[in-house]
Amino acid sequence: MDNATDLKNIEVIREVFAYISRFKGKTFVIKIDNDIIDYEYFPVLLKDISILHQSGIRIIIVPGARTRIDEVLYQYNIESRFHNNIRITDSGMISFVKMAAFDVSNKIMTGLSGNNINAVVGNWVKARTLGVIDGIDFMNSGTVEKIEKEPLLTVMENSFIPIFPCIGWNYKGKPYNISSDELAVSIGEIVQADKLFFIGSDPVLKSENYTFPGDSGIDHEGRISRMDIIAVEEFLKLNSMGNQDLEKVVIALGAAKRGVHRIHILNGRSKGVLLEEIFSNLGVGTMIYGNEFERIRKMVPSDISGVLRIMEPFVKDGTLVLRDRRSLLNKIDDFVIYETDGVIHGSAALTVYPSGLAEISAVAVDRKYIKLGIGSKLVSYLIEAALHKNLKQIFLLTTRTSDWFENIGFREVDVTDLPRERQESYNNSRNSKVLVYDLKKEGRNNRNQAGCKE
Repeated sequence: MDNATDLKNIEVIREVFAYISRFKGKTFVIKIDNDIIDYEYFPVLLKDISILHQSGIRIIIVPGARTRIDEVLYQYNIESRFHNNIRITDSGMISFVKMAAFDVSNKIMTGLSGNNINAVVGNWVKARTLGVIDGIDFMNSGTVEKIEKEPLLTVMENSFIPIFPCIGWNYKGKPYNISSDELAVSIGEIVQADKLFFIGSDPVLKSENYTFPGDSGIDHEGRISRMDIIAVEEFLKLNSMGNQDLEKVVIALGAAKRGVHRIHILNGRSKGVLLEEIFSNLGVGTMIYGNEFERIRKMVPSDISGVLRIMEPFVKDGTLVLRDRRSLLNKIDDFVIYETDGVIHGSAALTVYPSGLAEISAVAVDRKYIKLGIGSKLVSYLIEAALHKNLKQIFLLTTRTSDWFENIGFREVDVTDLPRERQESYNNSRNSKVLVYDLKKEGRNNRNQAGCKE
């Protein structure tokens, strides 16, 4: 194994341990469509769920059962009717729906048992009828009324994984067929889940198939890796609401608005998707989030090692000037870092001079995440900070990224336009270009991409 591979593996291990520590004791709700249960990688998915449970993450599973319900009803020559994609469940069908729902839940419980994980299928859902909609009586098709939270928490505290079939009961014991998607969102809300996963056979969202807002996180393969609530709303406006592939996006948006922190849409026909999504910031699916997933904050001493790690390849290729721990510590009040789930992915500095000018420097982004707009967010943040300080101009020195900065409003000037103290420290051997930006409100909303700068 060569050094490059060793370093890559070390970075993966470091990232995994960071996430395990962060998520220990948190609750993940996992909704699994039953059309992937017979797929070849489903046992791998159950094994991965078991690993998460054993690492201290609290797991709740909601199996979808639509396909299995179709099979059972067909077997007994019972025809289904749907309205607005909801099955109309009459009193003659409900027993067969229950049979199918519990069959799927038992399959999952059996698979978990094979991984030495205790699970229990429970009746923690109170439901009520959907009633009559558009003149149609939905009879035994219902909606979630209440999740019995305390018994559910007790089950998890005793190290069991609770499994929720898509059946709820009213207060007189009458059963209702309920949407497993609605059920998963309701559970995620009541337990304040840190993550809600929808794992099915829907294709991965690719930018080539949709019109997408500029704030969407697009990876190098064109996958829409993440969107916040505002971006999702814009995305849905730009694309057909009737598109079946976007049904989960609509549901995820509703979950985010109801307080579920992060919702992940995954294609379960690929091996290891759950662990890849959790233990990598880039992930393999689409994440929709309503809380502050990404943030820029002031650097603290414990961040310095991570910042030096990000800077290292740019120092080696000559893009960045060499900095060490002491120099960063001396300038710590100038630096901000960009973090994702507690992991540092970028840094930048804003140094203010007595003349009323400020310098942007040390803009660096982890090369694995270079295409996700992190550099532009750091620069926009520093421009905003300079505006709040009522500064009149920002300058920077760069050897390789002048085109990008000129595109967003910077212009090239002479070295003699620098503040006197900065002229004295100018390194003639690097022959860096000097760019300035006149601080105006138009600079606040820049969303372009930068990699690194001196």
